[in-house]
Amino acid sequence: MCDASDFAVGAVLGQRIEKHFRPIHYASKTMNQAETNYTTTEKEMLAVVYAFEKFRSYLIMNKSIVYTDHSALKYLFAKKRHEGTFASLDLITSGV
Repeated sequence: MCDASDFAVGAVLGQRIEKHFRPIHYASKTMNQAETNYTTTEKEMLAVVYAFEKFRSYLIMNKSIVYTDHSALKYLFAKKRHEGTFASLDLITSGV
């Protein structure tokens, strides 16, 4: 689970046991001056990238599901090919 505000990003690593989500680890950080100038979509993506970097050791060789409340990110994750700023999403969504 990932989320962003105007000044910070946060993430929760968890696992689904039956129908319940169980948190394992929480992480958050404040944005630097440059990151506060990002668009809302870029801030939400920053939260996802931060989560993957922070929880990397837990996620290697495991299937991961990203939960976000941001509609534009949901669209970008569902899209097959990306261009421009979000071209790096191809690596994330390809399962590499």
